[in-house]
Amino acid sequence: MEFKYLTLSKDGNVGILTINRPEALNALNRSVLQELDAALDELANDKDVYVIVLTGEGKAFVAGADIAEMKDMTPEEAKEFAETGSRVFRKLETIDKPVIAAVNGYALGGGCELAMACDIIIAGEQAKFGQPEVGLGITPGFGGTQRLPRIVGTKIAKEMIFTGGTITAQEAQRIGLVNKIVPPNTSLQTAIEMAKTIASKGQVAVRNSKRAIDQGIETDIDEGVKVENQLFAKCFESVDQKEGMTAFIEKRKPNFKN
Repeated sequence: MEFKYLTLSKDGNVGILTINRPEALNALNRSVLQELDAALDELANDKDVYVIVLTGEGKAFVAGADIAEMKDMTPEEAKEFAETGSRVFRKLETIDKPVIAAVNGYALGGGCELAMACDIIIAGEQAKFGQPEVGLGITPGFGGTQRLPRIVGTKIAKEMIFTGGTITAQEAQRIGLVNKIVPPNTSLQTAIEMAKTIASKGQVAVRNSKRAIDQGIETDIDEGVKVENQLFAKCFESVDQKEGMTAFIEKRKPNFKN
């Protein structure tokens, strides 16, 4: 598919997906969501891509959903828009490859929701996060009321959403929303470096680890441990398990087949 608002590139086994609508601070409209949906399918099916890095072109990661497009929506159109965004973000969240968000500026509203659907968030020092929707007379619509409390806790999530305030990268890291803060204009390179580290590991193990965390967190600890045990055992079906352990014993770098 030809993309108007996205760019796709690769650095080794790392797929780099860039939202490229800088004149609108990468705001999410129907077209961007449609392209993002297609790009995720392409990345999911690319056997040479082990890890995905998601970023935004220019001074924003994603400043939010496109208010100009939303302003005159009917309730029915708004519901369809929210369902589309939620479905695409859920596809991002459940893709079987790790996804790292490189947040280089504003991650507000839909942008914050997009980052939260990723597995790891690397933020530049200048990055800003928030769910300002109540100031527009609406709620978050792409999963913000659901993911934010799961990540930072109910009390902090309610404060952020009810006040519509914006927080710094430093505050986002303090409350557990952000993994790492890096100097300005280095979030993408840092994310790529981390992605390459992940890509160098046994990918059966990486993907099973993601599956175990995501499935286990939605249940109680006893059921979660069962999920982990099953996925741990499945690793022993792979040649990577034999290679990884043999390399450890032989004190050499493993040559994973993935």
